[in-house]
Amino acid sequence: MTSQLDLWRDSIVKINTPIKVAIERLNKVGIKIALVLDDDYRLLGTISDGDFRRGILSGLSLEDTVEKIMNKNPRTVSEDAGRLEILKVMTDTKILQIPIIDKNSFVVGLHLWDDISVQAKYSNVMVIMAGGKGSRLHPQTENRPKPMLLVAGIPILEHIIKRARSQGFNHFIIAINYLGEIIEKYFKDGQKFGVKIEYLHEDVPLGTAGALSLLSSKPERAFIVTNGDVITDINYSDFLEYHTAQNAAATVAVHTYEFQIPYGVVQINGLEVESYEEKPIISSLINAGVYALEPDILDYIKEPRYRDMPEILEISRDLKKKVIVYPLHESWIDIGRPIDLEIANKNKFREG
Repeated sequence: MTSQLDLWRDSIVKINTPIKVAIERLNKVGIKIALVLDDDYRLLGTISDGDFRRGILSGLSLEDTVEKIMNKNPRTVSEDAGRLEILKVMTDTKILQIPIIDKNSFVVGLHLWDDISVQAKYSNVMVIMAGGKGSRLHPQTENRPKPMLLVAGIPILEHIIKRARSQGFNHFIIAINYLGEIIEKYFKDGQKFGVKIEYLHEDVPLGTAGALSLLSSKPERAFIVTNGDVITDINYSDFLEYHTAQNAAATVAVHTYEFQIPYGVVQINGLEVESYEEKPIISSLINAGVYALEPDILDYIKEPRYRDMPEILEISRDLKKKVIVYPLHESWIDIGRPIDLEIANKNKFREG
């Protein structure tokens, strides 16, 4: 049981703080909670990962204030609460962080589940699609497959594996095609990375889903599929547990993408101007290239032919299967262009 004095102070936001700023604060601190305090350090509310995701799904703008998404009645414990009492509260309420309040109702600290629990181990498989040619990154991909390009001195693929390993995953299957022997030679069976690695050999490119037809057997439980060119600070264990809790057939991680139109936009009715907005920001949810799938979904991918994941998701929806989204607020980048690789190296994404 540890009170993270420095971390919880860095997670403080005001009630009028924009959601976008609070997300940046949450990602920087890395404790998955923001505390909304007044000027006297009294607790007004808390904001969890789930609160952010529900806010995004409800259509709120990132410029809206945290007051619209915060939990105004958060669970707290007193500063003299014992370890067993705190564990029981966290277990009973299934919360991972709990603010500490003194006798005057001032926030004095924060208890984190990670500090008093052992990391869970997952037998779920993670499949990494790493067969792409990376044509837009030529000439950097002329003699090196895209997933082996370096970010902060480490191959993209290694970032993915180490992050997942730190969160309890230890069985990986990598689909390879273009210059796949370089990947296989580097990672081998995964022993030096403390994990088990197997390979799917694509004779021809099979897209972001087709390689799943090469699996020798159907996984026994839900599994994760990720593109091999995506670097993100996602918590894969949270993602998988979210998928399971929702009883979904497939879960798609989505990320908010904002684009500012560089001109004023005019709305008209016939010839008359109805409204004018100067350089508006358009916000959309985009596919982040990370999926959680139930084993039965492989029944739709029996033949080894080119398939991308959206095709499989559409089949699932047509069959009335539950396909849901998992909004990411964490850092995320798809490394498809030279500028993306440059940005990733500047950001130096964390491994875990």
